[in-house]
Amino acid sequence: MIRLYKKEAQAYGEFNLGEIIENKPIGFPSDGGKLKPYSNIFYWAHAKALTESTIGLHPHKGFEIITIVLEGFIQHYDTSIDRWIGLEKGDIQVIQAGWGISHSEKLHKDSSIFQIWFDPDLSISLGKKPKYRDYHDVNFLVNTKGQNKIKRFDEGINLDSESIEIYEWNIKENQKISLDLKKTHSFYVRSGLFKINEISYSTNDFMIIEQESEIQIKIQEDTIIFGISSPKKPSYTTYGS
Repeated sequence: MIRLYKKEAQAYGEFNLGEIIENKPIGFPSDGGKLKPYSNIFYWAHAKALTESTIGLHPHKGFEIITIVLEGFIQHYDTSIDRWIGLEKGDIQVIQAGWGISHSEKLHKDSSIFQIWFDPDLSISLGKKPKYRDYHDVNFLVNTKGQNKIKRFDEGINLDSESIEIYEWNIKENQKISLDLKKTHSFYVRSGLFKINEISYSTNDFMIIEQESEIQIKIQEDTIIFGISSPKKPSYTTYGS
């Protein structure tokens, strides 16, 4: 079963009078959009800077928050390190917010990011010291099959959130993807055009896939898909539930 959420069905957000714009497959409850938190994924935003812009210092607690630089260059600051740090395309920042941390981001013009919040079991994480770490693109494993490349993110970033797998597929020829029936699979189409079971999918489409052991992607244009596999039902009660 594949559920499709076009960009028009996703929540919309912006910062600084539209200097940064967002489409959110999973927004906050007040954001609108058709999808609410599920599995142990609480929030997912795709943000783009139309000009250089800074999101001011703001607090986080409990959640594990990953920021993935899709294009361009960003800088970030948080109170655990007390200095600005730059990240480039392919780099990842991980905040394990614990009992509390404050954070600020600066996106340079034409930069874009994913920011995704995972629920690691707040009954435990809120009692932990906050942590922060950066991971650089060169450290992530990339497997090549024919013309296609598969990058694996989760093996290097040590999340506490249960059973999270994070991938990116760069697809130039038809691709079969095997899926774990015990998990929920969330796919964001970063770019491209393709078909699954004769249904077309394109840039900014968001898909939730369950009860499928594999999918066959038939390429119409070169495609980049970002994917997260997560437990259908986490072993702990999540904030979103």
